[in-house]
Amino acid sequence: MSLRILTAFVFATASLHAADLYFPPPDSEGGWREAKGEKECRELGGMDLVKLEPAYTMTERSTGNGGLVVVHKGYLVFEKYFGRASRNSNPDMASTGKAFCSIACGIMLQEFKDKIPEGLDTKVFTEKYLPEAFPLNDPRKAEIKLGQLLCMTAGYWGEGQTPTGYVKSDPKARQLKPVPGQNIKDLDKSSLNVPLWTDPGAGYSYSSPSPHIASIVLRHVTGMELKDYIDSRLAKPQGWGAWDYCLHRGDFVMPHANGAGSTALHATDVVRMGYCLAHGGKWKDQQLVPAEYIKKCQTWSPYNPHTPFSLQFEHNADGHVAGAPKDAFWKSGAGGFCMYVVPSLDLVIYKLGGKDGQYDPSLTRIPQPEQKHDRDNWQPIPGNAFMEGSGAASLNRVLEMVCAAVRYE
Repeated sequence: MSLRILTAFVFATASLHAADLYFPPPDSEGGWREAKGEKECRELGGMDLVKLEPAYTMTERSTGNGGLVVVHKGYLVFEKYFGRASRNSNPDMASTGKAFCSIACGIMLQEFKDKIPEGLDTKVFTEKYLPEAFPLNDPRKAEIKLGQLLCMTAGYWGEGQTPTGYVKSDPKARQLKPVPGQNIKDLDKSSLNVPLWTDPGAGYSYSSPSPHIASIVLRHVTGMELKDYIDSRLAKPQGWGAWDYCLHRGDFVMPHANGAGSTALHATDVVRMGYCLAHGGKWKDQQLVPAEYIKKCQTWSPYNPHTPFSLQFEHNADGHVAGAPKDAFWKSGAGGFCMYVVPSLDLVIYKLGGKDGQYDPSLTRIPQPEQKHDRDNWQPIPGNAFMEGSGAASLNRVLEMVCAAVRYE
């Protein structure tokens, strides 16, 4: 077979595979195809239900409210909830929403390349991208790049505590006193004004102001609110149901969504998002997310050589989660939420968690299903890292257990 014929054959086969790839309709039109029971889970979904159940049990023992949803090869093979959680609830997903902000920025960089031609390398503290930041309260902020904001290496203090991660230039930073972080009632200004603990790029510190500042850049580049941009570029094409950001705090309504999180999606829509990422940003015949941007989320970034965290996703390129493939990447959130994507296994996992308050309908004002209250005020076993839902040990173990349920024969 000549090289030209072979190339044509490979291209045609790939095109046919892409055309045949399953994408679920919206839940209102039937939703995900399901592999119910042990036999269908094994034969259609390619997973061992007996091995999935312990992953759910661990989830159930780690948070007061939550659930586990697993999609493998386009089949919904596992879906179970407890406490106030359910398929159509809209809980505050906390920092899991940081991933949505990052993906929106990735779309922005391609769609509006003419407005931000240097991409992730753009120094964004300028009158063009962040006019609200002037006058700068620290001249070093002029050197902050968009990629550093999205990789938590812009030098911003983290979460009201001392910086974490690897430090190059300021070993005394861990002894410094915490500083105020985001103020929900003045989100833009408070995020922009958080002081730096080190020079941009010199160290890693998990800092919510950073992705929110990236969302302000998106607002200026696209001329749209973050929520509206996500809705038009991701939610509508993928067929999400009712969703929002948690914008309401009593009588106060936040004027802008927080790029640092608090998205509130239905569980089956979170796995739609993950499924899109697992398939290189494709959804049916549309390339919703640049494939190259997704690849950058899965491995070490030049903007963060300090720790395995790239563009708002933890990644496994170094194999630190031994029971998961190295292309796995995920984003967690307070309360035990986590969206996991494992492209090599065609696997998407959504671990729900959350304290009672994260299921408060007033946060979004979206009508909610009737909630169960049998686990209100529930607490995990103290001192057990594997039973504390938002801890890395618990989150990593759930990923490993679900990956172990994949059948290879």
